[in-house]
Amino acid sequence: MYKVCTASGCDESAILAGLDAAIKDGVDVLSISLDTGSLIFDYDPIAIGTFSAVSRGIVVVCAAGNDGPVVGSVTNDAPWLLTVAASSVDRSFRASVHLSNGKRIDGEALTQVTKSSSSVYPLHYEKERQDCNYNDVDNSVVSGKIVVCDEMGPDVQSKIHHIMGAGAAGVVLSCYEGYTTVLRNFNSSVVQVTPVDGEVLKTSATTSMGATLTYNNALLGVQPSPVVASFSSRGPSPTIGVLKPDILVPGLNILAAWPPNTESGQGPSNIISGTSMATPHISGIAALIKSLHPDWSPAAIKSAILTTVDAINSTGGSILDENHEKATLYATGSSHVSPARAADPGLVYDLDIIDYAGYICWLLGDKGLATIVHNSSLTCPKLAKVKGIQLNYPTIMVPLTSTAFTVNRTVTNVGPETSTYTAKVEAPKSLNIQVTPEKLVFSKAGEKKMFSVSVSRKLGREHKEGSSSRGHIEGSLSWVSRKHVVRSPIAASTLLSP
Repeated sequence: MYKVCTASGCDESAILAGLDAAIKDGVDVLSISLDTGSLIFDYDPIAIGTFSAVSRGIVVVCAAGNDGPVVGSVTNDAPWLLTVAASSVDRSFRASVHLSNGKRIDGEALTQVTKSSSSVYPLHYEKERQDCNYNDVDNSVVSGKIVVCDEMGPDVQSKIHHIMGAGAAGVVLSCYEGYTTVLRNFNSSVVQVTPVDGEVLKTSATTSMGATLTYNNALLGVQPSPVVASFSSRGPSPTIGVLKPDILVPGLNILAAWPPNTESGQGPSNIISGTSMATPHISGIAALIKSLHPDWSPAAIKSAILTTVDAINSTGGSILDENHEKATLYATGSSHVSPARAADPGLVYDLDIIDYAGYICWLLGDKGLATIVHNSSLTCPKLAKVKGIQLNYPTIMVPLTSTAFTVNRTVTNVGPETSTYTAKVEAPKSLNIQVTPEKLVFSKAGEKKMFSVSVSRKLGREHKEGSSSRGHIEGSLSWVSRKHVVRSPIAASTLLSP
C-alpha cells in the first residue's frame, strides 16, 4: 500500500512518487481508488504515472468516480486503464415500515434493532422541516412519533441524533439515490427508504396514520441484482472514441474490515459505498488472471475481464440503473464482471505501448507523447496515428450515421488450439451491423485473426427507439465457439465524427 493522500488532499507529486515506488517494487497490479478530475491526459498525474506502469506489464485498475448519475462524469478514462463502475449486490439489511392501514413499505437499516416494538406510533412530517431540522422546536413535537424527512445536507447525522434525543420513536429517511440506497450507520432506530416510498409515507403522515418499525436482518437473493449505483460516474468519456467506464462491479454497501478510531468509523468493520469499493474487486480478479497467465499483457487481461461479462441481471432481464430503467453502456461499460469466465476467455483483444503511443499522437501530438511516454525513440512522425475508435479495444464505439462506418479489430486465440468462432450480432431494428468475415478459424494457440465491423443507422427508424433520442444506439457482437462466448458491446454515438 502506498499513501499518496492526506486529509488535505492528494498532491500530484505524491501520486507520481507512489506510482514510481510501486513500479520499482515490481507489483503486478495497481489498484487506484482516487481520481484527479477530468483532466486531459498530459496534465493528469494518474494517466502519466500509470502509463509507465502499463508499459512494464502492470495492470492498473482505477475508480470511475462518484459523480453519477451525471452524464459525462467518468474519470480515469485513459484507454490503458481499467476503469470501474459500481453496482449493488443481492443483499439487503431489511427493515420495514408497517402502516396502520395494513400497507408495508420495505427499506433498509444498517443498525438493526434486535427486539422490534409492536407499538404503533403516529407518523410526523413537516414540509418546512423536510431536511430533518428540528433543532429549534420543543421536544414534544417529535416525542413518541416516527419522523419522516429527507436525506439532505452533510449534517443529517447530527439532525437525526437530535431528533432521537428529543424522544422520537424512530426516523424514516427518504434517500435520494433511487433504488440504490447508500446505507449509513445512524446508531438508532432509522429506516432508509427510496424516494418513491418516501412520498407515500409523507402522504400517510398527513392523514394521521400510525406505523410500526420492524427489522429483518440481512436478506440475500434480493432482486433485481445487480443495479447500477446512483453515484457511479457515467460516460461518455470526454476523450471520445473509447467506451468508459469499462466494467461494472459491486461497490454499493460493501462490508469490509476497517481500522479503529477513524473519523469515518470505529472498526473492526464498516460498510462503505463508492467506485473506490468496486475497484479492489477487479484488482483481485486481475491478480488471479495474472497468476494463471503471467505472460499476458495488461490489455489482454483487461480484454478477458470485459468480454466474459454477465450482460443480464438475476431475473434474466437487462441490468437496470438506480431508477430501475434499463442502464446504458455509459453506466455499465461492458457489463457486470464474471470472475470465473474471465480466467478462460477464449480470445483476447491485445494492445501494446506502440498502439497507445499512436493514440496519444492522434489525441495530443508530440508534446503529449513526450509528457506521457518518456521514450525519446518514440515520436509522432515515426508512429501511425490511431483514432480512439480504431484502437484494438474489446468494446466498440462508432459514429451514428446513415452511412456505414467500419472499424477493424484483431483477436488472439488463447483457448483451444483448434477452434472456430461464429459472429453473433444483437442490435435493434434501427441499427445495421455487418461483420466480415462471419467466421474465425484458428489452428494454433496465439494465432491472430482480423475482422471488421460496419455500423450504420437505418433511415426512418431514428425516432422509434428510445436510445437514439439519447444520442446513441446500442448493440453487441459476440464471437461464439463450442466453449466460449467473447462479447463486445457496440455503442453508435452522435457525439463521434466519422
